[in-house]
Amino acid sequence: MSMTSTANAAGLSLGQAQAAAEALARVLPTGTPLTPLLSQGSEVRETGRAVVATFVGSVAADLAVVLVEAPQLVDEGADGSPVVALEDVLQPALEAASDTLGAGVLDDARAEDAAELFSDPATSVFALSGPSGVAGWFAVRGRASVAERAGASGLGGKLGRISNVEMALTVEIGRTRMAVRDVLAMEPGAVIELDRSAGSPADVLLNGRLIAHGEIVVIDQDYAVRITKILDTAEDLD
Repeated sequence: MSMTSTANAAGLSLGQAQAAAEALARVLPTGTPLTPLLSQGSEVRETGRAVVATFVGSVAADLAVVLVEAPQLVDEGADGSPVVALEDVLQPALEAASDTLGAGVLDDARAEDAAELFSDPATSVFALSGPSGVAGWFAVRGRASVAERAGASGLGGKLGRISNVEMALTVEIGRTRMAVRDVLAMEPGAVIELDRSAGSPADVLLNGRLIAHGEIVVIDQDYAVRITKILDTAEDLD
């Protein structure tokens, strides 16, 4: 089996993996009900057609879906390009799976080769079985968070001493350099051009140190940042 113990080293239990697989199967746009059955990762051949996403929150996990046949919306249009990208079609199903893992953020789904994920002994692989046989596969693998890796490396005790210390979290959308005379000449309505284009990820800094990337969103008329990538800095916490 891909996962024979109750939980893997990163704390993702088999029950959590099963719940994620069931939630994903309910939302997949396959037209027929699917049942996830714990399977062998070696059974999956078309891992290069996988749609993958990463979840970061109360637990961290990698998720991937491979379908034998693409949903109808992904059929090619008149110019030969897909009507809708496969990753966009499968994003809601992956989000449904990640919702079972607790609070956190799932990044945008992407199409990539998932051979390493499906072959990892720590990965739970489920065959998505339907009336006509196996319609696809779902893989989920827990990953150690930065805090867990810190504990494993003997840093947990050190970090525990400062766990209640408040730090400043800053979101930076860009920078620029200006001469003092230009700063003094600024008036209401002036436009300051930054060093990155619209749509580029914002930097999330903790006490001035870059720890993550994200995108600016609006929630109830307030600005917020949606974390899209956590940078691994555990090795620097000496």
